Amino acid sequence: MAENDPRRTRIANAYFSLFMALGNILGYATGAYSGWYSIFPFTVTESCGVSCANLKSAFLLDIIILVITTYITVASVQEPQTFGSDEAQNPGAEQEAFLWELFGSLRYFTLPIWMVLIVTALTWIAWFPFTLFDTDWMGREIYRGSPDNPGETQRYHDGVRMGSFGLMLNSVVLGFTSVVLEKLCRKWGAGLVWGVSNIIMTLCFLAMLVITYVAQNMDYPSTGEPPTGIIVASLVVFTILGAPLAVSNRLLFLFHHNDLYPLPALSNIVHVVYSIHFLICRSHTVYHMQWLLVVLKILVLAKVCPF
Repeated sequence: MAENDPRRTRIANAYFSLFMALGNILGYATGAYSGWYSIFPFTVTESCGVSCANLKSAFLLDIIILVITTYITVASVQEPQTFGSDEAQNPGAEQEAFLWELFGSLRYFTLPIWMVLIVTALTWIAWFPFTLFDTDWMGREIYRGSPDNPGETQRYHDGVRMGSFGLMLNSVVLGFTSVVLEKLCRKWGAGLVWGVSNIIMTLCFLAMLVITYVAQNMDYPSTGEPPTGIIVASLVVFTILGAPLAVSNRLLFLFHHNDLYPLPALSNIVHVVYSIHFLICRSHTVYHMQWLLVVLKILVLAKVCPF
């Protein structure tokens, strides 16, 4: 739809990030609400308690909304079905890079481009443990619950719901940052914005380690409810992380027509690196190595964007 226009592509990506954030807000708000079982009472059965019924209700809402939005999208967006006719009529037109073109362009990359790719890979390796274990961290480390112990299950589910609320706040910041990110890059430069966002992300991950240590060495009241200060600190960290997440999602599109990106195939390779973390991070040990990864990433980033 952007028709390869750089400005329209950036604007389209900004809208995509914004509406993705709005969807995340609604989704995490759904996970944070604990009364779905009363709205859908048929989800409560002998083998499925309140927490299970809330999860089933959330999935049911997700299916209904997904069907409706998919139908609206398919019915409202009309795209011409060319099936290669454009390429046949314009054989000299620029085409998307295939796999061999992606790897063939590697020999043209300069050191700054390699640094950008390395930082991108390290960034998403560092993000993976957070996106995978964020609510679990809240339930286990902050609320001291466990899904395996019947006496601690309720505390664990309370922590997961509070984590979902924190992710909802995270999405609010993500949506706002996505809207203003291009203006920030024009004012301060994409390199400076990228560097500051990675430093903020590193500090937030280190803050999670500090919060975990404080919570483990703090006496909780007899009810088992975490102190208000610990909960607020955790929610603040979750909220602040929305800004660097927005930068990680969008900044490479802003870099696309910068001097760091002289080759058309590079943007495709960046998106490959963007997704590789899903293949190499399927291990719980990454959670414990997270702070080392972000520190290493900052060291590499300092070579790319000195400021």
